[in-house]
Amino acid sequence: MALAAACIKRVIVIKREIQGCLVKACLCFSAKDAISDDKVKPPSKKPWRKKHKKTTLYEHLTWEERLADVVTPLWRLSYDEQLQLKQKHQEMILSQLSDQLSKGISSQVQSSSVNGKLGFPVMPILPSPVRDGYRNKSTFSVNRGVDGNPKTVGFYVGTGRERNITCVNGDHLLNMPEKHKLVARCYQDFIRLSPLEPCLLFHTGGHWREVTVRTNAEGQTMAIVFFHPQTLIPAEIEIHKAALLDYFTQGPGKACHLDSLYFQETSMTRCSHGESPYQLLHGQPHIHEEVLGFKFRISADAFFQVNRAAAEVLYSTVRDMCLPNTDKGGGRTKLGGTLLDVCCGTGAIGITMSPRVDRIIGIELIEQAVEDARHNAAFNSVRNCEFLSGKAEVILPALIPQLSSSKQLTAVVNPARAGLHYRVIRALRNQPAIRRLVYISCKADGEAMRNFRELCCAPDPQRKLTGEAFSPSVAVPVDMFPHTPHCELVLLFER
Repeated sequence: MALAAACIKRVIVIKREIQGCLVKACLCFSAKDAISDDKVKPPSKKPWRKKHKKTTLYEHLTWEERLADVVTPLWRLSYDEQLQLKQKHQEMILSQLSDQLSKGISSQVQSSSVNGKLGFPVMPILPSPVRDGYRNKSTFSVNRGVDGNPKTVGFYVGTGRERNITCVNGDHLLNMPEKHKLVARCYQDFIRLSPLEPCLLFHTGGHWREVTVRTNAEGQTMAIVFFHPQTLIPAEIEIHKAALLDYFTQGPGKACHLDSLYFQETSMTRCSHGESPYQLLHGQPHIHEEVLGFKFRISADAFFQVNRAAAEVLYSTVRDMCLPNTDKGGGRTKLGGTLLDVCCGTGAIGITMSPRVDRIIGIELIEQAVEDARHNAAFNSVRNCEFLSGKAEVILPALIPQLSSSKQLTAVVNPARAGLHYRVIRALRNQPAIRRLVYISCKADGEAMRNFRELCCAPDPQRKLTGEAFSPSVAVPVDMFPHTPHCELVLLFER
């Protein structure tokens, strides 16, 4: 525990925003916050003191330690200690929810939660089966390294506002698999051999940008190289694409054994395949991953949980919450009814639940993800799934009335950090056929908390929340990201 205390104290100093308990301090630290810390606090009126303090804090740390503190803030703790911190943090968040609901927001919950005490159980956090090298997707940036070389591939330490960004090699990071590190090293070697400069800032020129690496459990590897064309003509770009292909198929990069090599040229920070196509230079267009006995296609820009082993734990938990298996013998009893899968992505949750229900309807904003979901259903011979493309707040209000006759209607929602649109919450809340709703949140203390309150508050005609209130029944944290403060929270609401 002495080591744990030292880690917590260091995180407290680094974040400088702690006014309470050590647990909250450690868990509030994130890679995004570390990189964009200037967004958390207003600029100091005495910047020279602030910089002096930073120098004092970091001067005794190696660059590797600084990067590890940004990407994997809990790396100094044992895994058991990490789980304890995450468990306490989730309990703290849910105690706040209970406290808010007990103040009259919902009379249903008021009787079961008093003075911030939980009125529903929070189960012990489910650990990740794999703790090191678990990421199946990593994006490596290009910028000036510790030695000043602008063609350094790794991860950022510092902030753009402070103008102290340094790109540090990530070979020591605990959550990165060796294959990802190898591809990053080879890409760095390639761009250092290339006559083209890296693109550090779009308006200053340069071409070579980041590289994304995707792998699966079988060891298949996909690399996607991003390139800014600037003023190069197509014929000139073809020369450098050929050099990239030759390096990874005939040169030193052949050691990576890439199954797919993609190239995307774009002048935008991020863009979809439709805006600027991913060009397949080598290999197969997709790799596949298996989860709970189902295979899923992974395209260059498809979403997939970064920790496959923990994803199986997550999806099993969601499945048992949505559709509890009452078969005492451990069989796969079909419960029937309809499952509404909101923000379904590539269909993983719905497809893994398909044996237990009659019908699954998935809704997803990203068209490419919907195409992948339809492919995945067909590939696995799942015929009771349909996937709709568009905004959930547009589709759901029109769809919900059509499901009124459903005897068993269950909903699962898996939104991004921004939470669900209020029209989605309103449609779910006002459909009396939905008696059970499972909410998966990657940041329960963010916008998801607003969604929780809207699901559970007393009927409010002014906000058009006229349906019967839900009540939280049970919560299960799932650790998807060892060595970081993040985890998924699965929360069951019933009425």
